[in-house]
Amino acid sequence: MNIQSLKPAENSRFHEKRLGRGIGSGLGKTSGKGHKGQNARSGGGVRVGFEGGQMPLVRKLPRRGFNNANFKKVYSIVNLSQLNKFEENSVVDEKALIEKGIFSKIEEYGVKVLGSGKLEKPLTVKAHKFSESALKKIKKAGGTAEEV
Repeated sequence: MNIQSLKPAENSRFHEKRLGRGIGSGLGKTSGKGHKGQNARSGGGVRVGFEGGQMPLVRKLPRRGFNNANFKKVYSIVNLSQLNKFEENSVVDEKALIEKGIFSKIEEYGVKVLGSGKLEKPLTVKAHKFSESALKKIKKAGGTAEEV
């Protein structure tokens, strides 16, 4: 198979509307825009939310509440099942996680370990945060968890 022989799946592509093509196309003369008016003009139409000069609903309604998105702490999340890639009794830290290809870069607030999956070997895990279930499972496997 060559790149020049590739084709899209059948019926996955549509022909563009060819406007102003005369009899038979159904899109001749006014090209589907009707007769006159703002929407028939080039560049015509109104912006989203415009209500003909009436005060738009979005400006009538009060702005309420607080959004914490700007202050959110973003961690690079790793599950215990992903830590099974490491050898027994090895130290798992940010550098080791990048070397094993679990992360390409670490987020601003560091690494958080979650307890999804099963840890099958004792490891020394160094991270910024741990979930309660992750701490229990690391200790159960015979490893240690250190907060950086």
